[in-house]
Amino acid sequence: MKYIHVPVMLGEVLEYLDPKPGEKFMDCTLGGGGYTAALAERVGKKGLVAAFDLDNLAIEHARKRFEKNNNIKIIHGNFKDLHKIMAAGESAEIAARADSEIPEVPVFSGIVFDLGLSSAQLEDRRRGFSFQLDAPLDMAFGQRTENAKRTTEYIVNRYPASELARILREYGEERFAGRIARAIVQARKEGEIKSTGELVNIIGGSVPAVYRHNKKIHFATRAFQALRIATNDELGNLENALPQAVRILKRGGRIAVVSYHSLEDRIVKNFFKTESRNCVCPAEIPVCQCGHKAVLKIITKKTVLPAAEEVAANPRARSAKMRVAEKI
Repeated sequence: MKYIHVPVMLGEVLEYLDPKPGEKFMDCTLGGGGYTAALAERVGKKGLVAAFDLDNLAIEHARKRFEKNNNIKIIHGNFKDLHKIMAAGESAEIAARADSEIPEVPVFSGIVFDLGLSSAQLEDRRRGFSFQLDAPLDMAFGQRTENAKRTTEYIVNRYPASELARILREYGEERFAGRIARAIVQARKEGEIKSTGELVNIIGGSVPAVYRHNKKIHFATRAFQALRIATNDELGNLENALPQAVRILKRGGRIAVVSYHSLEDRIVKNFFKTESRNCVCPAEIPVCQCGHKAVLKIITKKTVLPAAEEVAANPRARSAKMRVAEKI
């Protein structure tokens, strides 16, 4: 199948990152390659775009799409391992083209994260990301064999009700987390829950009718979001990736993060806020003892939202928010 993904707020990303000929950029969420292609065009033949993704299909598609682009380096990996990827032999080309023997040194003029699911992932019946398609309960971004305990099927069929409720409440902000968790545990007594269709029916049967018939949001949306986040440890990965990204960013370089729900946005907001302060001691401590030094300047005081025209053309962009910071 084609790997299709429309890059959200592409114009805004380019405006804030402002790529110039000869510079080096990193796209931490390659997806369909929209940001990568635009950045590569701006940096030209003497520049470089390092782009990586955990999704095998995204990597396969990108290698075909960009096989003639010598200024694009495609890397298969998770952005939580950004520092390891930069230090690995696979990325030696990045270090060499940065005129440095040490790949960990700051070499990038800009780094972008797009934390949303691609259309290709949602529409792939084998992946289980969408509650609108009956599919195996997988939801893993990487290969299913990487960690058998990190499939949604394992979580749904093995976790106790208390842990399921916590996941639904914390990662999905699901108001009926307890009800849904108990219903899942009860249903699996009759046999393992194997498909998204089964899970949707269980969720639907456990929530009030008024919630099921809500026209603004499907009743399974929050539960599926929560289980996907838990399956892939999305929030933990983001928390690990942000400081690594800043470390390999040049002074004056910018980091742009496009997020799609409040949990991700909160992590980005708090990270930018903390790293833009010279002291992070508690308010009750009158004299700084932490020794923390600011490494970022916040560029977007408020989140940047997609234009109405973009949302009309691409409804999946409606929940997108972008924050940008600059290394000092």
